[in-house]
Amino acid sequence: MSSQQATIGQQIRHWRCQRRLSQLHLATDARISTRHLSFIETGRSRPSRGMVLHLADLLDVPLRERNGLLLAAGFSPAFPVNALDSRALVAAMAAVDLVLDAHGAFPALAVDRHWNLLRANAAAKRLMHSIAPHLLAPHPNVLRMTFSPDGLAPNILNLAQLREHMLARLLRQTRSTGDAQLLALYEELLRLPDATPGEQAQLATPDPDVVIPMRMRTPYGELSVFSTITVFGTPVDVTLSELAIEAFFPSDEASRCLLEQLHAAARG
Repeated sequence: MSSQQATIGQQIRHWRCQRRLSQLHLATDARISTRHLSFIETGRSRPSRGMVLHLADLLDVPLRERNGLLLAAGFSPAFPVNALDSRALVAAMAAVDLVLDAHGAFPALAVDRHWNLLRANAAAKRLMHSIAPHLLAPHPNVLRMTFSPDGLAPNILNLAQLREHMLARLLRQTRSTGDAQLLALYEELLRLPDATPGEQAQLATPDPDVVIPMRMRTPYGELSVFSTITVFGTPVDVTLSELAIEAFFPSDEASRCLLEQLHAAARG
């Protein structure tokens, strides 16, 4: 559904269906009658600005799309969209840089909603040595860098396992946001060469780890890391709401020692 062409009622119904809620469920949560909600969805009733924001909050609509809902209803956007280098985001981006730098010997990077690389600490950059230049500029995409044959993929030892996990995660994100660009990225990654038969067989074997690590060969030795995702807790800026920090941690003692040795050597 094109949000540029859809009415406010059609968009509310779209998000309600995306969240798998009945009219009764949403109306009850919103403390309005199902008749009123039905009238909003069919265009027989025009919601107020407050009601649009109230329904968007209950439906967990991303901030960028909330602005779109307001525009469709005839109101001005409520949430600013500042550039990363704007004065409004100076304190927030300083916090991002602080988190990345504080991760020290372990890789960490910041990405936007479409998995485009915004920031990376020195430890992360050290692992990008094998990535082809055309994947690194301009606006490098972390998922392309990871799963492209010209990226990290040839050196990832559990490629099939990691690829399946990340594709499922990306699909959930696509459905959650309704973002056409994320869907295009998902379909692009699906077209990339698949894993080898041996790696595919590995998928059927239960993994003893409590998380799915990325196991890769590097010029310095084999490395195994897992990641965590950090987001801002209460953003009201669209750009900030879409920014995430992915921090990697060693999965075993050998990987921890390797990362710390590389960090020490780089510092001279």
